[in-house]
Amino acid sequence: MLKKRQVKEVMSEDVITVSPEEDVVFAFEKLMKYKISSLPVVDDYGKLAGIVTATDLGHNLILDKYELGTTVSEVMITNVACIGPEDSLQTAVKKMNEYGTDKEIVNQLVVVDDHKIKGIISDGDIIKALIS
Repeated sequence: MLKKRQVKEVMSEDVITVSPEEDVVFAFEKLMKYKISSLPVVDDYGKLAGIVTATDLGHNLILDKYELGTTVSEVMITNVACIGPEDSLQTAVKKMNEYGTDKEIVNQLVVVDDHKIKGIISDGDIIKALIS
């Protein structure tokens, strides 16, 4: 099943993004407003530059680790877990595991084609595909 289905069949195409110049407080507000767990960071040319997560931003905001005016570019992760739209769901699961830590997997991958964001696929999207 996972070998036969492609990422583009189950990914979300309407990806909410943030610019590197955005203040971390506003980025976190955007995460909460849209009830999402991460924001891909895109440059002025629409290319993927990094990613920020609700867990990282929220944790550091609560601990007051950011100075006033801290921008997304200062805290974003630049080694973004990505996949292509033509890749299989099996490849997506493998990449989620590869990019994860010893105890956790990455719960989503940014779908890119020619350095442009085409979508995002989450572990939830894959689970829905398995049961449908």
